[in-house]
Amino acid sequence: MITLDNYLESHYIHRSNWLRAAVLGANDGIISISSLAIGVAAASTTKAPVVLASLAGLIAGALSMAAGEYVSVSSQADTEKADIEREMKELTEMPNEELHILAQIYEKRGLKKETAMQVAIELTEKDALGAHIRDELGINEITQANPIQAGLASGASFMVGGVLPLLVVLFAPMRGMEYWLYGFTIIFLALLGATSAKTGGASIKKAVLRVIIWGTIAMVLSALVGYLFGVNI
Repeated sequence: MITLDNYLESHYIHRSNWLRAAVLGANDGIISISSLAIGVAAASTTKAPVVLASLAGLIAGALSMAAGEYVSVSSQADTEKADIEREMKELTEMPNEELHILAQIYEKRGLKKETAMQVAIELTEKDALGAHIRDELGINEITQANPIQAGLASGASFMVGGVLPLLVVLFAPMRGMEYWLYGFTIIFLALLGATSAKTGGASIKKAVLRVIIWGTIAMVLSALVGYLFGVNI
């Protein structure tokens, strides 16, 4: 028997918030640390500066990603809260106007005028604020901002992603380090793209190509900077 819960679980949109933050963090971790390591390796003859730069970048990047995502999503949450408080005030001060606004929303979605008004009346009687939050403001349990979840997902995933190129730096020979990093990073990015696409129900091929292309551009530019400076560390 198909229930509403089972039906909702068959879709992927409810994963969008944490999946976006996790993929962004891991992708940024892999590309940032790889690009940093490649840039330093291109201008260095010893491994120590590459390891130090990668480790520092990993710690700073993870903290920065977590803090940045938390602040960004907190701002969104503050805006949502202000809109909800404003909506509560409007429902108290002008309930009839708000009822007609709700009816107009349903009418624009395709309901007949009489039906739209009836739906608005019934939903208002059940939960007026909930109806306006969902249908007028466009806020629901899927899209609602969660700063702590986003910050933790972003910071932790950056750390996980950044550890992968750091391991390459630690164990790969210094000779040809840039090529080792590039090769393994492409593999890491391809795996990340495929995993995120499968988790989100999207096209695996498109996801893999997207992360590989942009990752390659970032690493090539970083290596170019290192070679252009031509400073042996």
